[in-house]
Amino acid sequence: MFTGWLEPTLFGFVGFFSGAINAVAGGGSLLVFPALLATGMTPLVANVTNSVAQGPGFVGAAVGQRSDLASNRQRLVWTSIAAAVGSGIGCVLLLTLPGSVFDMVVPALVGLSAVLMALQGVIKRWLGNPDRDAPDHTVLLTAGIFLASIYGGYFGGARSVILIVILALAANGPLRELNAVKSWLSLVGSAVTLAVYALVAPVDWGAVLLLVPTTLLGGYVGSKLAQRLPAAALRYLVVLIAATVAIYMAVD
Repeated sequence: MFTGWLEPTLFGFVGFFSGAINAVAGGGSLLVFPALLATGMTPLVANVTNSVAQGPGFVGAAVGQRSDLASNRQRLVWTSIAAAVGSGIGCVLLLTLPGSVFDMVVPALVGLSAVLMALQGVIKRWLGNPDRDAPDHTVLLTAGIFLASIYGGYFGGARSVILIVILALAANGPLRELNAVKSWLSLVGSAVTLAVYALVAPVDWGAVLLLVPTTLLGGYVGSKLAQRLPAAALRYLVVLIAATVAIYMAVD
């Protein structure tokens, strides 16, 4: 367990890099989750604290990508509604289902997140280059965002990875613009979880206050350097950490 100055230093480090990774490749929350566990938090407390702390990083990413969001206004209407409603349902499931369900499901969800992160580049190659002039598959897009947001409300790890895969499958446009939409939808979902968890969930607010500034800064910096940072190296670092956490939680 971390004590004294080690804990704020750890949170500052993982907060910045999680915000940056979320903006560049997605999955940064999988860095914060094990850091919170390392301080002695239970998985449930670590999950809700992580979900609340991730929101500012998406604010930074959305602000940094606002020029790309301007051309997506019509696409944002239905997807934002789906993200908000789905996230709310995920929060309700987390708070009403027995804690034993969460303890059983989370290792599998973390493992799934690691697999999705590892295969992200392969999936993009399968999808090819989106045609910016073709219409979106609106029903598939809205339903996919809704289901991904239920997952994100229940367990926030790698929500942004799932969102970008769905956007690449069902929406048409440059991946840079779709990445901006991903950041916006992650922000919408995070806002819902923040509102719900702030009222009724066992959030560790001390940890949130330590994580928020660096997560916000990391999200903004990551959005500006998305084309320069070694996204593949960051992605596989997250994969390694997520896989380790999943195995540890499964056997613990």
